[in-house]
Order: sequence, then structure tokens, then C-alpha cells
Amino acid sequence: MNIYNYSVLNRDGRTYTSMNVYKDKVLLIVNTATGCGFTGQYEDLQKLYNKYVNKGFEILDFPCNQFGHQSPGSNDEINQFCTINFSTTFPRFAKIDVNGTNAIPLFKHLVQEKGFSGFKSGTEAAALLHSHLSSLNPDYDKTPDIKWNFTKFLIGRDGNVIARFEPDELMKNVAEAIEKVL
Repeated sequence: MNIYNYSVLNRDGRTYTSMNVYKDKVLLIVNTATGCGFTGQYEDLQKLYNKYVNKGFEILDFPCNQFGHQSPGSNDEINQFCTINFSTTFPRFAKIDVNGTNAIPLFKHLVQEKGFSGFKSGTEAAALLHSHLSSLNPDYDKTPDIKWNFTKFLIGRDGNVIARFEPDELMKNVAEAIEKVL
């Protein structure tokens, strides 16, 4: 099973898009938040999008309010924030849950395919995430779930998950992985 078997709710909150419309494209699927310490990654994501969109690359943005309530706005407010502050032009969908019983099927599939395998960057951000998540649940690293905003999944042209990048991953590493797949 690949991602083409799923449909996702559009930003309007009423209509759906089949992931099949992205067939034969390389995708970066990201759960995002407008009030997160990683929100500045929108700028880097837009740079990646600009660089690779003409080579069959798309970024799919899924706002999520599950981590620290860092994306409290409506779908339209979130879109306006991203457009005004970061000039984003890649597709943005309705706000979703990525974990738990209300997680959308697409994200359930993504974490089943590539579960959490730890923070690897050795950065201050990785240390902060580990410290915070450990204080909430000492066994946080034992489940495949999404751990925080700006977790990214790289999808190949065949609709299969190639890689998962945690929020602390250096964007140059994400870019290198995208280039290899393109």
C-alpha cells in the first residue's frame, strides 16, 4: 500500500484531494505549526520548493495543533500567516491530528512505514526536544508516533515512503535526500 490510496481534507474543510493527483512526483509531507520554534523552517521549505518544483517536486503542508497548541488558528488564518510571513506557495491542507485516534489515515500510514528512530542532529534543538519529551513521557522514544511539529516524510515517485526527518534535522540533509530521489 502506498500514499495514493488516501485522500486528504483540503484547506476549505469541505472537499478532499486524492493523493493520486501527486502520482509520479517526489513529495515532502510535513506537519507544521505557526507558533513553533521550528516555524522558521517555512522559509527553508519554500526555498526547497522553489528550487525543485519544476523537477516534479511538491511539498504538502499539514498544519497540526497537537504539540504545545502551537497552531491554534483556523485554516484560513494559518494560510494567511504562512503566505504573509514566509511567502509560501506550496499546497496547504486542513489542520489535522497526526497521532492518536483522530489521526488522519495518511499519517497513520506514514508512521507505520517510517517510525521514530531518534533525534540525530546533535543540535541544541535535539537536546531540547529530548528533554521536553522525556519529561512528559520517559518512554516517548519507544513509539513510532510523530514527536513534534515539522516532522517530514520524503515520498518517492512510486508513492512509497523513503525517509523520515525529525524537526531537528538539518535542512541541507533534507535537500540532499530530495536531490538523490529527483
